[in-house]
Amino acid sequence: MIEFWRFMKIIHIVGARPQFVKAAMVSRAWNSSDEEYIFHTGQHYSPEMSKLFFDELNLQKPDRNLNLGGGNHAEQTSGMLLGIDRYIEEIHPDHIVIYGDTNSTLAGALAASKRGIPLSHVEAGLRSFNRSMPEEINRVVGDHLSNFLFCPTEESKRNLVAEGIKENVYLVGDVMADALYFFLKIASKQSNILVSLDLQPKSYCLVTTHRSGNVDIKSNLKQIIDGLGGIDQPIILPLHPRTKKMLKVFDLHFSENVQLIDPVGYLDMLMLENNAECILTDSGGIQKEAYLLGVRCITMRDETEWVETVDAGWNYLAGADHEKISKSFYDFHPKEHRQQIYGSGDAADKIVQIIKSSLSGG
Repeated sequence: MIEFWRFMKIIHIVGARPQFVKAAMVSRAWNSSDEEYIFHTGQHYSPEMSKLFFDELNLQKPDRNLNLGGGNHAEQTSGMLLGIDRYIEEIHPDHIVIYGDTNSTLAGALAASKRGIPLSHVEAGLRSFNRSMPEEINRVVGDHLSNFLFCPTEESKRNLVAEGIKENVYLVGDVMADALYFFLKIASKQSNILVSLDLQPKSYCLVTTHRSGNVDIKSNLKQIIDGLGGIDQPIILPLHPRTKKMLKVFDLHFSENVQLIDPVGYLDMLMLENNAECILTDSGGIQKEAYLLGVRCITMRDETEWVETVDAGWNYLAGADHEKISKSFYDFHPKEHRQQIYGSGDAADKIVQIIKSSLSGG
């Protein structure tokens, strides 16, 4: 007798680089006889970089790409919702998987819910408790509409329970940890980013900044620029398209110690992170990767959804404050041993097993 789950139709909703990485790990764990579809909203609006990530991660090419990069939140989300809904009507999936906290996550959750399609949220339960962040709204709505919630940490599971979500909540570990453990070995063999930038290990800082609360507000972006200018060490900054745009709008410029480079692929980014002496960022994913790699992290936000990294003493919240940014670079040095708080690298396997078991009546 052929088991039903072997012929499930699954749609992965992605739209930004971290989601490509997460979907790649879940897809690797899936049975090849299932029908998997990659729906790309195009929220990441650099086609070349998007293709590079898919190639590096060996993730199948998107079956549909809306190319909806740019625009405000309402324009993006409404366009995604309509596109995903039409795709659901065309494919008739058995299950939809959403990832993280982007507008793509929100649109996927709404579309699946309206169509009555079982929905899984990978990276459920994260909370910054700052409702002014679009990502926080996306997380909350995505969680409350999902049928299966896969939590990366104990803290994220507790957040869901506190909101009354107790059914089908699973602590599985973090798929980004799966990816880091898997791809770091490949990156060390294939990436030549350190050579091309003439960098020695532990001789530079790595910076990323792209959050709208930082780069879309002139005073905050200037605070970050001034804070980085107070660091007496070479800084490498892969420049996000949004940040690049707002630098021109505000007529702001980084100091000479900051080397601006084009965005890089996942393997090159892992090598830059792994060999940095310090990482300064407003990215949630990079905070977590810094912890996994044992690199001290200064977060240029007032709060974080990855509170475990702060509690463990490896992440410092400096906000968009130039004095705190530069001072913490010199004063903040982790001393505590790093605990394994994001799983052992098998989160994707657990996720796939749970989904298949539930849909096959197991």
